[in-house]
Amino acid sequence: YCVEFKTETLSQYCALENQPYARWMQYLREGHTVCVTCQPPAMNANTHRCSGDGHNADGSKILHWEAVGNSQCQGTWKKIRQLEHCSCPLVHSFIFT
Repeated sequence: YCVEFKTETLSQYCALENQPYARWMQYLREGHTVCVTCQPPAMNANTHRCSGDGHNADGSKILHWEAVGNSQCQGTWKKIRQLEHCSCPLVHSFIFT
């Protein structure tokens, strides 16, 4: 499944990232909608959920995220909705880890 989030805040360190594997961080923007996919191995085998997916959170709850590969690139977002059938666009698409 996938979860759409609206990015609320992000640290200045995301824009400063220039390692080849992490240049995607430069494209994060406050107010943008991002789509995050939950799949193995991040998916818990018992619950079939990914940690941090905002399950049971409504659109007013502030949730925290952190980028893999740069713990200083972090911020907050709000859950918009969960999609059982993923149709994430190629841009602004991420995977839970």
